[in-house]
Amino acid sequence: MMKKVWSISTTVRNPERLRSFLITLKEIEGCLWDKKTQIDFQIRLIKNRFYGFNNTQFYTGLSQTQIELLDDVNRDIFYEDAKEILEQKNYVDADMRGRNSYKPLEKMGLASIVDKKVKITSLGEYLLSDDYDFGELFFRSFIKWQYPNPLDRDFRDKDIYDVKPFIITLHLINEVNELCKDRGLNPVGISKLEFEIFGQTLLNFRDLRDQAEKVLEFRQRLREIKNHKDKKEFTQNYIDHFLGDFVNIDHNNLSDYADNTIRYFRLTRLIYIRGGGFYIDLEPRRGVEIDALLAKYNGGSESFTKSEYQKYISDINEPKLPWESQKIKDALLEDVASIESLVGVLEDKSDMGIAELREYRKKLQNLKIKQELQDIDKIDETIDALKNIRVQELKPSIALEKYVTMALNIINDSIEIKPNSLLGDDNEFIFTAPANKPDIECFYESFNSICEVTMLNGRDQWHNEGQSVMRHFRDFENISDKEQNYCIFVAPKMHRDTINTFWFSIKYEYEGKKQKIIPFTIGQIIEILEMIKNLKQNNKIFSHLSFQKLLDCVISLKDEVNNSDEFLRAIPNKIAEFERLNK
Repeated sequence: MMKKVWSISTTVRNPERLRSFLITLKEIEGCLWDKKTQIDFQIRLIKNRFYGFNNTQFYTGLSQTQIELLDDVNRDIFYEDAKEILEQKNYVDADMRGRNSYKPLEKMGLASIVDKKVKITSLGEYLLSDDYDFGELFFRSFIKWQYPNPLDRDFRDKDIYDVKPFIITLHLINEVNELCKDRGLNPVGISKLEFEIFGQTLLNFRDLRDQAEKVLEFRQRLREIKNHKDKKEFTQNYIDHFLGDFVNIDHNNLSDYADNTIRYFRLTRLIYIRGGGFYIDLEPRRGVEIDALLAKYNGGSESFTKSEYQKYISDINEPKLPWESQKIKDALLEDVASIESLVGVLEDKSDMGIAELREYRKKLQNLKIKQELQDIDKIDETIDALKNIRVQELKPSIALEKYVTMALNIINDSIEIKPNSLLGDDNEFIFTAPANKPDIECFYESFNSICEVTMLNGRDQWHNEGQSVMRHFRDFENISDKEQNYCIFVAPKMHRDTINTFWFSIKYEYEGKKQKIIPFTIGQIIEILEMIKNLKQNNKIFSHLSFQKLLDCVISLKDEVNNSDEFLRAIPNKIAEFERLNK
């Protein structure tokens, strides 16, 4: 029998892209899902720049005029333009392109075809809402994902497949940890390499114990080999032999699948990364939930018709979760009390529910991190991470949110620096902030601020950040309890279109009122951290009021220069002047 490893599709690597595709599908909700509508869906994805944009492979066969239109984010792509672009590609099966773009939405339970018409499900509507949480969304989807299922032709053989991939992964990690305890070994979860080989190839829940034994056997044999080259050769030979019955798979593909799957599973907050990024383990702060899941679900599949399965996976209220709220609350209260004792804070928690307790714990963890970051060595670590932002374990976009958050905590005596990124219960950054919120919110005694970050350098920086930054900032200004508010924008470098856009809001107005937007490069944030480090070494304090003076110095340039280009070029001089005054 020829088998296939299970994996999460690598066709949509970015969860935000799922939301973009769903936003576009919403435009045709209620339409008959025939070939005409499938082509229409693909055209609309091109029109909205959710498909084909910045894709050199897609540009093959297009005219220069069409390529320039796709690239020029200052110009709208009209429906007829997008239709001509799709027709220029001369696909024999253009309708299939639309079906392929729709398929991940259906598999996730975000959309379905009801009475032959497009329907956004309750899970999909949740993703389109203002307060969506990727962690909750993927958790709700993954606990129901199974093979075989009626929506996937590749995994239909019931003699091979009987598994819920996410649930069986939790079981595998738990089983390996329990075996380690029984044998007097330190339970550390499973390595990413072990997940590549043994996690994605666990196709039947009945094989759980045997697979866990194989993990430990492989681990022991690998540890006995001292030479790196011999380890690599052993691993490759083991994989070739172990995957002999699997169809069209090699180590590179397996590694790629594993990275993508772990990235998505991490979003659920039920697993976390340890051991310098090499191991995945069960999240100890969610022990009540994990134990309940493992007790209720053995990792095997359930029996559904196609319509039953579609209804089941798309219902955000299904399944009924098996844990007791009081047990979760008691565990949270215990965890919160331990952190309170470390940071010297005590609040009345009698009226806090589970969600409020988790938010409070996050606030306490941020305070604990802020205290730890005052150490000079921690400043050096943050500077080094920002200098090498593209080679961190995290994706660069997530790493930048993390280390700019750390930098803002270091700089002064803020009340709270609050990242809106998806964080694990260990306060580690998992995914970037949602599209409808600022990346970081900063609260001070005398003013408030938001901080937006991006790794984009080209014209897509303006397309992705220009209007959204000003919109987020205005929404923040409207609810801020302070009269003075600022927006710090951080990027490797500034694109001229981005600065032109910000300049107009700084110099003139955005929605009828001027804004205080300060663009800093990553290098300039590092320069400010170096200044803070020198002040600390000389036992000098840099307060939030001092930081506000620096921000005001930059904003004052609007009255000293003539245009956005001069504004950008003058910022380094303002920082240098400020440093001299604060030595």
